[in-house]
Amino acid sequence: MKHQHILVIRFSAMGDVAMTVPIVWAVAHQYPDVRITVLSRAFARPFFENLAPNVNFMEADLKGEYHGIKGLNSLYRRLTAKQFTHVADLHSVLRSKYLRMRFNMGHFKVQHIDKHRKMRRQLVSKENKIRQQLPTSFENYVEVFAKLGFPIATNNFKSIFTAEGGNLHCLPEQIGMKGENEKWIGIAPFAAHKGKIYPKEQMHEVVRLLTEKYPKVRIFLFGRGKEEEETFPKWSQEMPQCTCVSWHLDGIEQELILMSHLDVMLSMDSANMHMASLTGTPVVSVWGATHPMAGFMGWNQNEKNAVQIDMDCRPCSIYGQKPCIHGDYRCMTGIKPEMIVEKISAILEK
Repeated sequence: MKHQHILVIRFSAMGDVAMTVPIVWAVAHQYPDVRITVLSRAFARPFFENLAPNVNFMEADLKGEYHGIKGLNSLYRRLTAKQFTHVADLHSVLRSKYLRMRFNMGHFKVQHIDKHRKMRRQLVSKENKIRQQLPTSFENYVEVFAKLGFPIATNNFKSIFTAEGGNLHCLPEQIGMKGENEKWIGIAPFAAHKGKIYPKEQMHEVVRLLTEKYPKVRIFLFGRGKEEEETFPKWSQEMPQCTCVSWHLDGIEQELILMSHLDVMLSMDSANMHMASLTGTPVVSVWGATHPMAGFMGWNQNEKNAVQIDMDCRPCSIYGQKPCIHGDYRCMTGIKPEMIVEKISAILEK
């Protein structure tokens, strides 16, 4: 009998790939004799490299080596050499659909994610909006594996690390060890789209209030974009409790280790919410144009820790990229800094 080997396809952005981790972990642990290979972009390797003995990672450079139809055909030939028996397309975009078509023609067992596009359109519609909880990404992924013949229970995944967290000795000395009663807060204030970003001036006030309320707290600022490079040095100079993570840590693997030792992470609806969730850290998340109803809340996160205000126009976007119909992103500006600090304090003082 041919040994069962599942190809899991998920390219996409970091947060979306991170959301596959608890499900892949569950499949790997409940079917230890089944091999699993995750096909994604190079950045995702730290998520899966030590996830389980039967999980492997394979990177695909879709902008270089495997660009275009010719590149995808080359990638398909490379994949068929791995002797997969099942294909789980957890992305369902043009590139993965093409690979899926090739595997279907080769009589593989292939299933793909249902994105519930009609329900999404109804959720973000300007008129006749239907507010209902959509299936989460995790539930959609579980459904794919069930259709392939691998039903799973998903409630056992807690963290990619042990209960003690990642090894802080692997981080530079500037991070150091955590004191016994010391509180560590992570803050990731930016996101890919404006509809998901809490205004910088108001976030500055959040940080100021936290340092005022907890003078001995350590605040780690996460993010590596242009906005972060311009903003974080000013905040760090003004508030010495702040440490800019990108100055000291080298990539996702080290960031995950640090996240596993945070008492709380403050994040937008962004990749950092999902990364912190993979380490078992509670997340206070801020939602504007998007909404947890769309199914993208972080793994095991309590929706009570989501900061948002009720508005007739919310949500107006699944991914946060649509321009505000009012022009002022009042769904974000209307959130008072004190609301966020209150959520964080409730977790710190629990």
